[in-house]
Amino acid sequence: MRGILAACCLSCLLAARVPAQDGQEHRAKIASGKVPVPPYHFQPEYTFDAPGDPQRWSAQPKGLNVSFASTDQAYFRSEVPDLPQQSQLWEATGWKGERLNTELVVWSPDTVSQIRVTVSDLVNDKGNVLAGGNVHVYLVRYVVSNYPYGANEVSCGATDSNPPYLMPDRLEPFQRFDLPASTVRPIWLSLDIPAGTPAGLYRGTIAVGSEKGSATLRTQITVQAQTLPPPRDWKFRLDLWQNPWVVAWYYHVAPWSAEHKALLKEHLRLYAEAGGKYITTYAVHSPWSDNSYMIEGSMIEWTKRSDGTWKFDYDIFDQYVQLAMAVGITKAITIYTPLPWGNRFRYLDERSGNYVYETWAPDSATFASVWRAFLGDLKRHLEQRGWFNRTYLGINENEMPLTLAAIRVIKAHSPQWKITYAGNWHPELDSLLNDYSPIITSEPSQQEVRGRSTRGSTTTYYVCCTPQKPNTFVFSPPIEGRYIGWYAAAYGYDGFLRWAYDAWPADPVRDARHALWPAGDEFLVYPGASSSVRFEKLREGIVDYEKIRTLRALASRSTDGTIKRQLRELDDQLTTFVGDRDYSKRSYDQTRITEAVHTGMRMLEALSERLAK
Repeated sequence: MRGILAACCLSCLLAARVPAQDGQEHRAKIASGKVPVPPYHFQPEYTFDAPGDPQRWSAQPKGLNVSFASTDQAYFRSEVPDLPQQSQLWEATGWKGERLNTELVVWSPDTVSQIRVTVSDLVNDKGNVLAGGNVHVYLVRYVVSNYPYGANEVSCGATDSNPPYLMPDRLEPFQRFDLPASTVRPIWLSLDIPAGTPAGLYRGTIAVGSEKGSATLRTQITVQAQTLPPPRDWKFRLDLWQNPWVVAWYYHVAPWSAEHKALLKEHLRLYAEAGGKYITTYAVHSPWSDNSYMIEGSMIEWTKRSDGTWKFDYDIFDQYVQLAMAVGITKAITIYTPLPWGNRFRYLDERSGNYVYETWAPDSATFASVWRAFLGDLKRHLEQRGWFNRTYLGINENEMPLTLAAIRVIKAHSPQWKITYAGNWHPELDSLLNDYSPIITSEPSQQEVRGRSTRGSTTTYYVCCTPQKPNTFVFSPPIEGRYIGWYAAAYGYDGFLRWAYDAWPADPVRDARHALWPAGDEFLVYPGASSSVRFEKLREGIVDYEKIRTLRALASRSTDGTIKRQLRELDDQLTTFVGDRDYSKRSYDQTRITEAVHTGMRMLEALSERLAK
């Protein structure tokens, strides 16, 4: 996937780093586990948006305007929101243990100060209470993107020539904020329904106050009888590649220090709460052509002794795996990679005390000799830790002869090794890979996916800087993130893979652009353990996948004719997500994706209700 991209001028990128945050107080906060607000919290947002239509703004009522709005689309900072009928009611349905999201949009033709949000408890007719504290409120911050909303022509090469655009994405907790004249601010609300909540209809209010008036909106939440398991028990295999060094780099703390690990704990918790299954680890230094702002280092130190034998140090590897497992990421460990960019490997030469870089082609005697030594030592270490059965050796897409040569070396050492691969679908690799993640534009047939499942192998899919749609760019319509889970369910995939979780550019809290890739291609969450609209929409689709799986199992055991019919209708609806190989604007437009997902959601609600009777 990433290995085919060209290298960039890393020295130029590093020159754009964020300001250092030094001082004992800052470091103490990190060490205590209190993750600081991202560094630019008090900086003004960029103004890379054109002024809105003055006539439309002049026609808006003075003072505070507030409306509930769909989370499936974006609301721009300088444009009057397209909400012809302002909604004062949030009506939603969810399972126990589910997270429900909505957005409030506030706007005004004049300046409004001291805007704040207060959420009441929600109460049902029996007096049961869904505490207002379960509703988490965030300001949606605007970040700079390099493509317009819903762009259909996206480049995977240098992107700095594209004009900048502001997009709403980063979620930030707040107590109050000010609204400049003729601007818009979305407010994100997430309701986490506790697993023990009695089923029923709950009602409450949300008050939005300011110095220029206030508004009280209503909430009406139906809690259904089914219970969603906790994320660590979800079956969906979410694989978002991590780069723990970028967290240390961003906050200017020593890698693997107490401060770094405290930051990582909260940072990884977001991934775990979305059902993250794979821990990304690195056996080689800088596997991807040095083309990240902060390159991925090795977690396993290779040392060539003076007598020519090898020593391997797993200290960082063990620390990271244990840290990830402690927050609930426990199902899989991926170790990258026998096939780094250019077949380049680094080791510490004991005799000289220097790092040495050498090229070992997978079909060479040197590669076979060194990797036999490494695999033997690694296998012993993983078995001692009890991790071997959940570990995969990760192979990134390369030329087929090199890929096959590397697999032969691995399997010759031990057929027990599991291998995962991200790249185009190649039938000749099917039987050789325990876990396969093809890109959506080069897929196996559904029959081939089912065949892999029958053999006990898993299959996910991925998107990267292609296709343009569906995707999770900063400028992608948010509904596309939710669509990803539905597509996985419809096609028969076990989950979804994405590079990357956190490969931040220089100033991600304000500017999501990268020198090589479309904005947001390289990260889904922000510094400070801050989520995003894109990440929350992706999570919604994963929850839908889990609900589909659960309801299918329950409905298959039912003798109720209505339930059988509803299940058939759901399956028919899922077929509408597959079979189209045209990833153009016409085929994957926002309206089509939104209608397909929402029709499916209504079917899930109806089937859940019937199964509860």
